[in-house]
Amino acid sequence: MSLSDAALPFEDIRNLVRSMPGPDEEAVRKVKARDAQLTKPAGSLGSLEDIAEWLAAWSGNAPPKISRPLVAIFATAHGVAEEGVSAFPSSVNQQMVENFAAGGAAINQLCRAYDIGLKVFDLAVEMPTPSITREDAMDEANCAATMAYGMEALAGGIDLICLGEMGIGNTTVAAAVLNGLFGGRSEDWIGRGTGVNDEGLARKREAVQKAVDRLNGEKDPLEILRRIGGREIAAMAGLIIAARLQRVPVIVDGFVTTAAAAVVHAMDPAGLDHCLFAHVSAEQAHAKVLEHMGKTALFDFGMRLGEGTGAALAAGVARAAAEMHSGMATFADAGVSAKAE
Repeated sequence: MSLSDAALPFEDIRNLVRSMPGPDEEAVRKVKARDAQLTKPAGSLGSLEDIAEWLAAWSGNAPPKISRPLVAIFATAHGVAEEGVSAFPSSVNQQMVENFAAGGAAINQLCRAYDIGLKVFDLAVEMPTPSITREDAMDEANCAATMAYGMEALAGGIDLICLGEMGIGNTTVAAAVLNGLFGGRSEDWIGRGTGVNDEGLARKREAVQKAVDRLNGEKDPLEILRRIGGREIAAMAGLIIAARLQRVPVIVDGFVTTAAAAVVHAMDPAGLDHCLFAHVSAEQAHAKVLEHMGKTALFDFGMRLGEGTGAALAAGVARAAAEMHSGMATFADAGVSAKAE
């Protein structure tokens, strides 16, 4: 796979998905064998032990290590935001990109707290996609090129990638994508996003319904993505695929990032095995889509900010799991008596 391609047609993307590797079973075996010798009762660290195995499976490293984690934020603008579906105006997009650069956002503080890199990818925040209620968000070439651009977030030896996003109106777009992928009623997939009032919620429901109606029954995940998705969702879907091919574990943040993951899941139900889902968003449909995909999040803190904030917290947990496994002494090393047979 080349990350420098200007554009990848959808068939090439489908071929990449078909070529995604499975877990490194030998690395998992080594982690399990070492874990059995560590100075603790078997299973006593619960999910931390599972995360250590997951890191080994998808990085190929045993013991697992995290040296260069990154939160990648994909920022863009949506034409549907002009239809009153958000509590904030589209001008916030550029203002927040500037806030990220100045170090003033919530995600900046979390990345500093956990020693995680942060990079913001500006996906034409000054140029909204057409409103998905009336027009397709992207043509095939632009959608594929945006997915290829998302793949480039792995450049520079990143060994753990955390998905983040920002874009006024993108919970509406994410809801439309999920409704298109999984069916049901538009109201099943919408929530209050940035805090929209009842009237705004009604406009949001109507916008999602109009967008999905335009699909006219289309079920191809990539077609759904390009027609009623957004640039950030396309870029994150591309990044998830690239990370699998390059054996980089992925941490998925909240509702919008999960919509990107759902596109990959619809292409290959095993296509998200290298992904850890950080948290259950306060956006009411997030738990629903996780259930649809058979995924369990690490925690539920009632968060709904986006920006990769939940993923950064989960990365801290993943880093702790790796350090625990690699740094803890074995019974033999420490001269501690093992469990009696």
